Amino acid sequence: MRPVKVSEATGRRINPALVLGVSLALAAGAFGCRSEDRGAPDAFHVALLTPGSIRDGGWNQGAYEGLTGIRDELGAEIAHQETRTPQEFEAGFRDFAARGFDLVFGHGFEFQDAAARVAEEYPDTVFITTSGSTIRPNLAPIVFELEQATYVLGYVGASISRTGRIGALGGVRIPSVASTFGAFEAGAKAAQPDANLTIAYIGNWTDVAAAGEATRAMMAEGVDVLIHNANEAAHGFFRAVDEDSEVLAFGTNKNQNDLAPSSVLASAVLDIPQALLLVAREVNSRSFRPRSIRFGLRDRVVAIAWNESLRARVPESVWDRVASLVREIESGALEVPREGF
Repeated sequence: MRPVKVSEATGRRINPALVLGVSLALAAGAFGCRSEDRGAPDAFHVALLTPGSIRDGGWNQGAYEGLTGIRDELGAEIAHQETRTPQEFEAGFRDFAARGFDLVFGHGFEFQDAAARVAEEYPDTVFITTSGSTIRPNLAPIVFELEQATYVLGYVGASISRTGRIGALGGVRIPSVASTFGAFEAGAKAAQPDANLTIAYIGNWTDVAAAGEATRAMMAEGVDVLIHNANEAAHGFFRAVDEDSEVLAFGTNKNQNDLAPSSVLASAVLDIPQALLLVAREVNSRSFRPRSIRFGLRDRVVAIAWNESLRARVPESVWDRVASLVREIESGALEVPREGF
């Protein structure tokens, strides 16, 4: 007869065979969860690293929507990680690559260096950064030519500004953000050569209060048309512009017209989900080739969403010129200035 153990807690007799069976089942379950981190071994595995919250209503949210679109259309197993420092960027890339993911997106210009280091170690994983210029056999950037849209918005902004002073609120000064502001200024000067642009960077993507303070400071100096590129912190920007009925503003990356509908005249929109899906299709079909993958107004990945309720604040002559500018940009007759990346 096998010995019978007694539980000290209840005084009940415990069958060792049952204990062993339960232990094995729990162990199997634990190992099963660990292996399921990557999902089915034959599935297409795609991961996303973002520099901020996927609930920012703009840049990061668009990328996450792209990730879920890849899951829905291609049947991919997906994963997401929020990373805020270069060390976290590299650790995130390496973790997903080591787990055998087929495709990993680093969402932003700042992910380039980390992606390049890890890509060399994991040649079977494709790494994509959504901005930049770094290209390797298994690494490429998506370049959103948002400048084409911000140029047009700069033209409109300067055309309707009462003061000739326009403003831009940024998170971190990286080339991709500075380039959108440079195009905004170029468009403004095409309409009004004397237009003056004030730029304020708050140094991060998340400080809503700082974004609001910087925006109000520009408005106090006479800036009456503003644009942002500040991700989650832009909620402070929208609160500030909504406080002054004379100020007009522009959103970026997603259609943000509803965030301050009495003030936001238009948004420079990126169809980030479509861009990420197009690249994922290439990787999944093994037709991917490393290159600078560019999308602009002509591809309909970049677009301008107008707030029709504020349309009357723009003269018809300006609308006519806007239509002409868009045609010139799409055809290549007008080349919008941008940073060299």
